[in-house]
Amino acid sequence: MSSCDALVVGAGPAGSSAAILLARRGWNVAIVEKAAFPRRKVCGEFISATTWPVLRGLGVDALLADRAGPAVRRVGWFAGESILSCPMPAPGLDADAWGRALEREHLDAALLASAARCGAQVWQPWSLETLEGRRGNYRAMLANARGESQRLEARIVIAAHGSWERGAMATHLPRPSARASDLLGFKAHYRGARLPPGLMPLVLFPGGYGGMVHTGDGLVSFSCCIRRNALAACRRARPGMDAGEAVIDHVLASCRGVREAIAPATREGPWLSAGPIRPGIRARALDGIFAVGNAAGEAHPLVAEGISMAIQSAWLLCGRLGAPRGDWGDNEIDAVGRAYARDWRRQFAGRVHAAALFAFLATSPWTAGASAATVRRIPALLSWGARWSGKARTLRGLQSRDA
Repeated sequence: MSSCDALVVGAGPAGSSAAILLARRGWNVAIVEKAAFPRRKVCGEFISATTWPVLRGLGVDALLADRAGPAVRRVGWFAGESILSCPMPAPGLDADAWGRALEREHLDAALLASAARCGAQVWQPWSLETLEGRRGNYRAMLANARGESQRLEARIVIAAHGSWERGAMATHLPRPSARASDLLGFKAHYRGARLPPGLMPLVLFPGGYGGMVHTGDGLVSFSCCIRRNALAACRRARPGMDAGEAVIDHVLASCRGVREAIAPATREGPWLSAGPIRPGIRARALDGIFAVGNAAGEAHPLVAEGISMAIQSAWLLCGRLGAPRGDWGDNEIDAVGRAYARDWRRQFAGRVHAAALFAFLATSPWTAGASAATVRRIPALLSWGARWSGKARTLRGLQSRDA
């Protein structure tokens, strides 16, 4: 049986960032990831300006910047016939501190490769089958598709498995019954789109919302969330179309900005889908299991903060964990959990609540019309909303603690 100080479950942006930080501080880290990389994933793919300094601390910013799209300096609004834009708020970290978007297949692979270079042991593609024990003494069983198995012992576990994965830990959410209001996610890349460089518009359409952004290599990413009942109506109205094509046809019929942007474009690769999306705040620490990324909490994708919250939550947790200690007892582990939970709430709770409010105002049939009219009269609300969603909220302690 192998042993490690920390077992990280999930090698997405949160998990790999945590593995890098802990391995650099002398932790014996193991990462288990069930998917083979590179992999495509439903995601808005935008990385806020406040996260690029963390990527610099992780040592991957230059590599990722070479692949990323142009700096996003304006936030937009595509709703019905309306096409509006306003300046994106800047956090003032650096003269060139602007958010940029990057394909997940590049981001995830680069972060995991960096974790391996830092000394983390990577189990991929392997799945966590069982997890037993308690804080300070966890026993995990891993398995792969070839029928092989491996036992690992770990002092702590970092849950970086996302919000809709099934698994063996208390941080894995139960799968609820389907509801008409469930939000289902879709994503596709387009080549040759006419979206202005540096613009990231919020896209509103009946039954859902989405966004567009340049991701590098001449591609524009379109991602969206649509209510389950709206998706069903789209498919009934478009017999023979697959789900992704039915959704984009629905969006094009109702949104001039998207029509103009992708009319000359060609889609590259298949549509991706996932869901239901599970926005909300969840437990960040449970008996020596520390949740990061969407496992800890998730804002509505409308605000495009998912990747940034994932990477920044890993930074907050690892700042509390510090260097490995052989004398850690229950009280010390619990104290770290409480401190991390406080840090997480201070940094992210406001944007989770703001995102829920924005999503309700923008998509509810009772408020959507009034919200759209208000934005048309006062376009500066777009900049205000971007600021409240976290686009200019510097990570606490970034300048004073080692990233």
